[in-house]
Amino acid sequence: MRAAATTAVVAGTAGAVSHRQQQRYAAKDQAAYDQQNAAAQSDQQAADMQAMQAQLDAMQAQQPAAAAPAAAPAGNDMMAQLEQLSQLKNAGVLDDAEFAAAKAKLLGI
Repeated sequence: MRAAATTAVVAGTAGAVSHRQQQRYAAKDQAAYDQQNAAAQSDQQAADMQAMQAQLDAMQAQQPAAAAPAAAPAGNDMMAQLEQLSQLKNAGVLDDAEFAAAKAKLLGI
């Protein structure tokens, strides 16, 4: 009877060790699979980004270049600046003396 009990204990221990080893191998295999899958996803994302950038570049190349705005005549620019000074004075940002000085500087007086 003692030999049968010893055999049962040895067989049970061997089964438990075998099961534990199988779990370890499965965990290693899963980790390797996960790592490969993550690398593949990263590569796919990089390829998608390159494709989107190429599409954006192609779309921008198809658009006509924006025409440069025509330069405003100097008189219109001066009038705009005078109007801006007037608005600043009316808003109370500039007092009479500051307004007169800025206007004189603008007109070159």
